[in-house]
Amino acid sequence: MEKEIGKVTHYFGKINVGIFELKDELNVGDTVHVKGHTTDFKQKIESIQVEHKTVDTAKKGDSVGVKVSEHVREGDIIFKVTDED
Repeated sequence: MEKEIGKVTHYFGKINVGIFELKDELNVGDTVHVKGHTTDFKQKIESIQVEHKTVDTAKKGDSVGVKVSEHVREGDIIFKVTDED
């Protein structure tokens, strides 16, 4: 099952970091599904940064930097995967 928790607002290609605007909590260790027009992949969250500080949990309203395994695009939707198949 998946729950929408935010969207991508920016992508830094040289360092493979996506900026996520959150509508819900995100934790290190969570699995997310990034879905957009040409984007569709799942990954486990290894680290989160809020204003250049590493955190374990980010809350609703935070704009966070997350190391991503694939290219993400502005407007891609972030879903939290609540149980793996």
